[in-house]
Amino acid sequence: MRTIKSVGKITAFITVILLAVGPLCFAGHSEADVPQDLFTMPIEDLAEQPYTVSGASKYEQKTSEAPASVTIITADEIRKYGYKTMADVLESVPGLFITYDRNYHYIGVRGFRRPGDYDSRILILLNGHRLNDNVYDSVSTGTTFPVDIDLIEKVEVMRGPGSSLYGSNAFLAVVNVITKDAKTLKGVEVSGEVASFDTQKERISYGKNFDETHNLLVSATSYKSDGPTLHFKEFDTPATHNGNVSNDDDKFYNLFCTATAGDLSLIATYLPREKGIPTAPYDTVFGDSRTRTNDDMTLVGLEYKHDFTDDFALRGRVSYHNYNYDGGYVYDDNGLYVNKDRARGRWVESELQFIAKPIENHKLTWGVEDRYNAVQNQKNWDSVVYLDDHRHSNNWGVYIQDEWKIFDKWTFIGGIRYDEYEIFGGTTNPRLALIYQHSDATTVKLLYGRAFRAPNAYELYYNDGDATTKAPGSLNPEKIETYEAVLEQKLNKNLSTTVSAFHYTMDDVLDQYLEPSDNLLIFRNLREIKANGIETALLGKWENGVKGRASYSFVEARDSQTNAILVDSPKHLAKFNVISPVINDNLFAGLEVLYTSRAKTLTDNYANGFWITNLTLTYENIVKGFELSASVYNLFDVDYGYPGGNEHTQDIIEQDGRSFRIKLTYRF
Repeated sequence: MRTIKSVGKITAFITVILLAVGPLCFAGHSEADVPQDLFTMPIEDLAEQPYTVSGASKYEQKTSEAPASVTIITADEIRKYGYKTMADVLESVPGLFITYDRNYHYIGVRGFRRPGDYDSRILILLNGHRLNDNVYDSVSTGTTFPVDIDLIEKVEVMRGPGSSLYGSNAFLAVVNVITKDAKTLKGVEVSGEVASFDTQKERISYGKNFDETHNLLVSATSYKSDGPTLHFKEFDTPATHNGNVSNDDDKFYNLFCTATAGDLSLIATYLPREKGIPTAPYDTVFGDSRTRTNDDMTLVGLEYKHDFTDDFALRGRVSYHNYNYDGGYVYDDNGLYVNKDRARGRWVESELQFIAKPIENHKLTWGVEDRYNAVQNQKNWDSVVYLDDHRHSNNWGVYIQDEWKIFDKWTFIGGIRYDEYEIFGGTTNPRLALIYQHSDATTVKLLYGRAFRAPNAYELYYNDGDATTKAPGSLNPEKIETYEAVLEQKLNKNLSTTVSAFHYTMDDVLDQYLEPSDNLLIFRNLREIKANGIETALLGKWENGVKGRASYSFVEARDSQTNAILVDSPKHLAKFNVISPVINDNLFAGLEVLYTSRAKTLTDNYANGFWITNLTLTYENIVKGFELSASVYNLFDVDYGYPGGNEHTQDIIEQDGRSFRIKLTYRF
């Protein structure tokens, strides 16, 4: 019955959209040649395509041909907008928003982000390798992101469900981060920067092309920041330093390497990070610098790609992952003591994928993926041990997708994946896309997808006695169904626009709440959520070097039972980005203006909406090989904050005022 209802919804959805765009479909069209199939296109020609994406279908294709709503952020934009972290990059993307609790950054997508979630509903890939850990399913996009921001070639953001290819976590979006190699970073590059709050960062990178198929890139980064002095009104008493606190320090190191030898490629990265926590979460002692977290992660991945013929290709990958978390939390119970929290994750992932064109007008992608979680351990203790949980598990999935060019202008993409988990069994998730390319200038996409998120080890098993959290015993996977229509239109040679309308329904949403009977946090499958929204974006690029984008997003996400607006769910997001040359082709100005509307807090109050303006000036080739940039963040010193979580006394977490950065890079 559920399947029949879903098919009925899909049919009704497509019918309405076809009625809306029908006149356009049968209008006149340009006589431009149909683009060459990218499966057989030489890589040299592919690189010249203006917008290509590899994460939407697990092979390279034009964004207009991808079965998703796609945004791409390039290395040039990262540099000239002065982005410092992956969180900064993702905040610039239409439909995405940021929350920062002064320890980790979190990403919301299309009006949805839940307190207590560690970004487990977004899948993040690094050169195709999954980054989400096997305890919390998290990938922090702040200073714990495992690659220096300067080493990123481009970031692909695919909004909407992606479980039909990627399985769990590809719930709201898939982000594929593609790093630079020796072809884009040749020779030695040295970078140093100083910033507000006594912040310093240094990086040295080396890239070497030995020949066309053999290259090596190695890099090392060091970062340290004392952080600002903060004021929290909830602790504004003489006993708690009148609410003033300064243990917001942050430091990390990063070692990174990529290498290619023919069809084989290697990626290795290691990042340890230590962060002070100034917010006194979980009723810890305010202002004690021993309350802090230590995270480190390691990834070593090997990939093999080979095109046997123009119509048959194979891709295999295997990776080893290591994640460690250690938290120290200071309490006062007739004397100060440190409660220690620990997680250990060790896992191996492997995938074998095939791409073939068995018959005319069809491109098949199919594969199998396995994840063996050798270690999923959690521990909490001080004078006694409250939690000492040791787990291991395995999950696997098989998928297939067909790209069928029905007519010259119509393409159908259908995919499905089956996943098997030890903890709850199997789940099947499809994706359907009907893409109409009216002309080189106009593309219409009708998209449907279903996705899931498996409950993670933290949600299932974390239990620290009577301190803060208890285990639920069992949980079901979350599910989402999304319907979307996308119009991509080139207005002229300089301007293009994208308009997207979507609806999604979530079932069995995992939510953390405070149980009144014992005042402990617990995860439950509590909610059904429905959301409707639109996203619009205008992109421009001119011959004089000016380029930019402006976007607006509106989403209304509600609890189906209470009809209440969700916590930490801003309805309106407006973003304006422009890069403009100031002096010839040497001095550039990168201006970013971000608006986030008010967001509901856990106490049914609201964090006010705010405008943030960031400005970066980049001077290239002051002397040959030298580049200097200067950035001002929160230019107008706006006072703003984000909703706090269940662990916080603060209803709203204060954010930074105006800050500065100066960066010098030398390439030789």
